[in-house]
Amino acid sequence: MTPQSVYIHIPFCTNKCFYCDFNSFVTNNPQLVWDYLEALKKEMQLTFAQTPPERIKTIFVGGGTPTFLDAKQMRFFLQTIQENLGQHLASDLEFTMEANPGTTDREKLKVMRSFGVNRLSFGAQSFDDELLKRIGRIHDSAAIGKSIENARREGFDNLSIDLMFGLPDQTMDKFAHSLDRAFELPTTHFSAYSLKVEENTLFHTLYQKDQLPLPTEETELAMYLLLIERMEQQGYRMYEISNFAKPGFESRHNQTYWRNEAYYGLGAGAHGYVNGQRHVNAGPLAMYMQLAKDGLPRVEQFAVTRVEQMEEQMILGLRLRTGVDIAEFERRFGEPMTQTFGAVIEAEKAKGMLEESDGFLRLTQQALPLGNEVFAKFIGIDE
Repeated sequence: MTPQSVYIHIPFCTNKCFYCDFNSFVTNNPQLVWDYLEALKKEMQLTFAQTPPERIKTIFVGGGTPTFLDAKQMRFFLQTIQENLGQHLASDLEFTMEANPGTTDREKLKVMRSFGVNRLSFGAQSFDDELLKRIGRIHDSAAIGKSIENARREGFDNLSIDLMFGLPDQTMDKFAHSLDRAFELPTTHFSAYSLKVEENTLFHTLYQKDQLPLPTEETELAMYLLLIERMEQQGYRMYEISNFAKPGFESRHNQTYWRNEAYYGLGAGAHGYVNGQRHVNAGPLAMYMQLAKDGLPRVEQFAVTRVEQMEEQMILGLRLRTGVDIAEFERRFGEPMTQTFGAVIEAEKAKGMLEESDGFLRLTQQALPLGNEVFAKFIGIDE
């Protein structure tokens, strides 16, 4: 199927957060940013010439910090998207841009709105100012509210916030307070993730030295369960294991991934899934921009086997609270789900980890904190 979703990566940041292992770079060189945007423009042209788009339903600009771009750079970037995709954009397009609090002045927001951006995802992470410093964020809690206020004034009414839990020295009280503060804001969506200590980060170095005082696993679990409880009390429905939304405001773009559908991936380090093939772009900026001069800046491309597609359909689909559509699985792969995964499904049902409901196979409530353990059971099974 021709992709109906586009992911675009803007890799620049004002600083590197202590937990971050994303493909992001700190720079104060505006020419580097312009050179990157030119390379990205070439990649768009080549990508859409190779696989012409039909109807684009979602665009997601991630990072890095896409709102690192100044107003002039933002206009050029969005104009590039318009030139390449304008005639293919659906009338109900969901156009998301990630943003950091404090990087969205009203001039920049006006530019974004004028080119059709209609959803913002703010990386708030916490409303505890000391904790924000501790994890390397450059904003304080007041900047979160101010950024949301600016966005509302410029006509944005689909606003998401990212939160983190399991942070160093974070207590249940601190996390509950952050939730209270978050619910005071006029948002439509929340994403909430536990801290993962990744290699090549400052936190990993501290962790190796036993200098990263993380909450216990029991406390982290309690935070997750409190998160679920409070979100539902406030009218944010859990539709994926880490995502909550007011009715009708679920992230349509991210559901592309969880439903294992095709998407274009553009930019340094971006991944794409087109015509049954996954590809990975060069991550380092110099390599990405050099490759983009001569063709597509890809360093890896491979076909996804039928068995791998089935595994991905299960693992990604089970993240959704509705689960995996049993009939859709059979339509897509020409065989019932039980033919390949029957033994695993029955074993996980017997343990109370999976259940069937309204034609879907899904995680049980008790399995939500243990999803990764369930997902792992679907990997490496022979047809």
